[in-house]
Amino acid sequence: MKKAIILDLDNTIYPVSSISGNLFEAVFGFVDTLTEEIGTEKIEKAKAEMQRRPYQQVAEKFNFSEAAKNKGLDLLKDLEYALPMQPYEEYKYISETPIDKYLVTTGFTKLQWSKIRLLGIEADFKAIYIVDPQISSETKKDIFAMIMSNKNYRPEELLVIGDDPESEIKAAGSLGIDTFLFDPDDRHPGAIVTHSSKSLKDAVAMFM
Repeated sequence: MKKAIILDLDNTIYPVSSISGNLFEAVFGFVDTLTEEIGTEKIEKAKAEMQRRPYQQVAEKFNFSEAAKNKGLDLLKDLEYALPMQPYEEYKYISETPIDKYLVTTGFTKLQWSKIRLLGIEADFKAIYIVDPQISSETKKDIFAMIMSNKNYRPEELLVIGDDPESEIKAAGSLGIDTFLFDPDDRHPGAIVTHSSKSLKDAVAMFM
């Protein structure tokens, strides 16, 4: 039986697509100006990737120039979201389950906190950790290890729930922690994961 779960935020507790039009309007407009630098096809792929990965990783993957990277960072670093937000409907099955919960998310600190508060989920968690590459070199793996050390959890007593096989899922697996990949669009059929499902509700069975 699990003693605690660790959740990702973006595309795990709520869908980024539900806010991306408003949230990234200025940044998407800027990325559209990079046609000559990276090409039209890569621009559309970069904008799609920004809804799933931190901006810094997207800029690196698509070979943004240093000037372009910095411009995007300037647009995002003090951004906060202010419109209504809703979690996935099935998140309620996790939030209502009496088990210790920790939130570990990567992104800009102000932006992530604004989303957490608008979603009304702050009270669901014993602790919330924001991995912000702009201010720290810490990774999700570092935070997972810290939680285990501070709370004396064994790997088998934890479950990590997330949407990205190359982020929280990979980090948890490297520490021997069971993983649940939330994959509603079946994007990662070959992912290395303990369990994968299109339904968040299925995760509950893993820590009951």
